[in-house]
Amino acid sequence: MNTPPHTPEAPTPHPAKGPTLDGKLVVAISSRALFDFEEENKVFEQAQGPHRDRAYMALQLDKLDQPAKPGVAFSMVKKLLAFNDAQAQRVEVVILSRNDPVSGMRVFRSAQHYGLAIERGSFTRGQSPWRYLKPLHANLFLSAHLSDVRAALDAGVPAAQVYPHSAPASDAHPNEVRIAFDGDAVLFSDEAERVYQAQGLSAFQQHEKDKAGQPLLPGPFKPLLTALQRLQEEGTPAMRVRTALVTARSAPAHERAIRTLMDWNIEIDEAMFLGGLPKGEFLREFEPDFFFDDQTGHIESAAQHVPSGHVASGVRN
Repeated sequence: MNTPPHTPEAPTPHPAKGPTLDGKLVVAISSRALFDFEEENKVFEQAQGPHRDRAYMALQLDKLDQPAKPGVAFSMVKKLLAFNDAQAQRVEVVILSRNDPVSGMRVFRSAQHYGLAIERGSFTRGQSPWRYLKPLHANLFLSAHLSDVRAALDAGVPAAQVYPHSAPASDAHPNEVRIAFDGDAVLFSDEAERVYQAQGLSAFQQHEKDKAGQPLLPGPFKPLLTALQRLQEEGTPAMRVRTALVTARSAPAHERAIRTLMDWNIEIDEAMFLGGLPKGEFLREFEPDFFFDDQTGHIESAAQHVPSGHVASGVRN
C-alpha cells in the first residue's frame, strides 16, 4: 500500500495588528464640553414626556450644516491635538456623549469644520456613557453631567464637570497648552484637607509641617499630570505643555506639596501658594486652557476668568 507523502501544514498567518490607543494621551469629552450646545440644551430641558429628546434631535438636524460654536474645553482639545504630526499620533480625542446618534452627525461635522482630527465617538441617547471609558483607557473625561463625572472618578478615571458658561481661553499662547490644577483632592489625596476640615487651619499647618518629608498619596488627577509630562517629553517643537499648581496652601504647608511632586519625579512649571486668596484673578494672569479644582467656590471664581471644571472628589464632595 502506497503511503502519500506527508505535506506539512502551512503556518497560520498572524492577524495584522489593528488600530490601538496604546501609549496615547486619551481625552474623552462630551459634545457639550467641546461645543457650545447651551441653546440646544435649553430645548431639551424644556421638553416634556417620554420622547422629550425629539425636539432636540430635530433642532440639531436642522442645524446640521451650521458649525457649533467652540465650547469650554475647545481650546485645550485643539492644542492637545496639535501634538500629533507625521511622525507620531500622540493624542486621541474621543466624543463620549449622551446625545443621540443623529445629533452626533453635527458634532463630527463641527469638529471637521474646525480642523479637529476627531474620528471616534459613542452616542448613547440619554444613557450614561462613562462605562466606555474603560476600553478607551482614558486619561481624562470631561462632561457637563455631574453624575457621569462622579461615576468616572469612582472608576479611577480623572474626570471633571465642565462649567459651560466659563470665560473662553486666551488666544495668547497658540503653541502652548496651559493647564492648572488645585492640589489637595485633585493632584494629591484629600488627607490634609480632612485634617483642615476636622481641626482647623493651625492643625492643618502643623500636620503638613510635621509630615513635610512624607509624600502625599496620589489624588485623582495625578495620572493626567503624569501623562502630560510624558507628552511634553515626547512632544514636538511646535507645541509644549505648561502646568501650574494653584493651591490655597501657604508656607509652611507648601513644602510637602513640592516634595511630593519631586518624589513622583514630576516637574511643574508654576506653583501659586495663595493662602486662601481667591484664585480667579491669579488664573486670569496665568491664562490656562483649563483649570481643575475640587471646590465649587473656587471654580465659580475661576470660571469668571478661565475655562474651569469641578473635580467631584474628596471630603468636600
